[in-house]
Amino acid sequence: MKGVEKMNDSLMTCEELLEANAGSFVVGNKAAFGFTSVVTDSRAVKPYSLFVPLVGQNQNGHIYIPDSIKKGASVIFIGEDEYRSAGEKYEALAKENSGVCLVVVRNTLTALQNAAARYVQKFPSLIKVGITGSSGKTTTKEMTAAVLGQKYNVVYTQGNFNSETGLPLSVFNIRKEHEVGVFEMGMNRENEIGEISSVLKAQFALITNVGTAHIGILGSRKNIAIEKRKIFEYIPSDGAAFIPAEDDFADFLGERVRGAVVLYGESVPENDSGARFVEDRGLEGTVFALDGVEIHLRQPGVYNYRNALGACAMAKWLGVDAMQVKAALEGLESVSGRMETASAVLKSGAAVTLIKDCYNANPDSMLSVLRFCGSLKKDARKLFVLGDMRELGEKSRAEHECVALFAARSKPALLVLVGEEMRAGYEAVKAYGFCDVVYIPECDAAAMQRAADEIVGFAKDGDVVLLKASHGLSLERIVPLVSKDGAQNG
Repeated sequence: MKGVEKMNDSLMTCEELLEANAGSFVVGNKAAFGFTSVVTDSRAVKPYSLFVPLVGQNQNGHIYIPDSIKKGASVIFIGEDEYRSAGEKYEALAKENSGVCLVVVRNTLTALQNAAARYVQKFPSLIKVGITGSSGKTTTKEMTAAVLGQKYNVVYTQGNFNSETGLPLSVFNIRKEHEVGVFEMGMNRENEIGEISSVLKAQFALITNVGTAHIGILGSRKNIAIEKRKIFEYIPSDGAAFIPAEDDFADFLGERVRGAVVLYGESVPENDSGARFVEDRGLEGTVFALDGVEIHLRQPGVYNYRNALGACAMAKWLGVDAMQVKAALEGLESVSGRMETASAVLKSGAAVTLIKDCYNANPDSMLSVLRFCGSLKKDARKLFVLGDMRELGEKSRAEHECVALFAARSKPALLVLVGEEMRAGYEAVKAYGFCDVVYIPECDAAAMQRAADEIVGFAKDGDVVLLKASHGLSLERIVPLVSKDGAQNG
């Protein structure tokens, strides 16, 4: 190992890390301390990584420490409980690997968050932007990063690294040349937003909406709103909170904000927002004007227009002009797995429009995309393949019934429901007799092939085919099964 040689390049000093985690201590060669990346997955370890072994219900990441050392990890966290039970083993590891610094901490996840919070403090001039919401947060993050990137050097969350571990890992990508950081925050438990907000301490933060995602965990939309607004807790008096005007929790979200409250959305007058709706072009997106400059947003759907209005509000507040916003939004590609639209030739020879929205699903996003499909030209037949929505708890049956019935009332030419949770939707549609429906309870490879066969056997030229489900179903597996060339993107 060459840990000593890398000291000058280390993201943090040993003193900074120990200061961030009071009570932690070093086992091994403290002089070797230094790391240039941070990982929680041992498969991603590279030379001079800080490896953080996480402990969950089913797995103890400490078992991967020897492998991480072989791959070049230079700093490794060890939980106190783990060290108490196997201290001699780790002391022996430290003696055998003089270029590795083992840091014993109370809890490895908390230590990662504490270290990340201390790391952010090393960049006092960085403009910190946080984004959360029940749906649309990844797309809004991408839009916001793109528009701010027209004026500033921006670092932002890659993919959806937005969790209790993802957000801390993301902030370790900040470097001294960055002027703005745009970071996404997600949650699937109580106070997760609160914890990761304390890492970033955003000066500017945006909420896309308060919906029903994770309602099975938090119990009600009011509880979800309570959690979401924790992203505003660290906004200073000269910062701002960006809140969707049309959301029925808008007033509640802004109650405790110390900085400015900026409302955005379709109902905000042009005199206040600078934005004006021009034209809905269906699958080709939306045209709107910002400060008199027409912008063609290629991402279709009114919900993506609302996401764009949030990004525009943030851009205007931070001094990005309308021409810069136009350049950013018109050049932005769709986020992978979210409302990806493409022309596809099926194995039957039928030329269709394929909408792949398989990254995530909750009742709000399901109904939004179904409304969008319903707004498309009337002569295009609709084929819907809808899969399970996860984390709905005791509300799961009612929500799946609601979504399936809404889809059926849209009178699709074909409705395919996939997954055990969708059984309730299937039973509701059959009971009311709105349309013919195919039900596939499994979500294995054979189930994907069956769904693909239904599409290929039924579709005609000009049809619109929608694939929508929670990520766990991997409904995107259907795409190469229906496409003539077998391409993943149809």
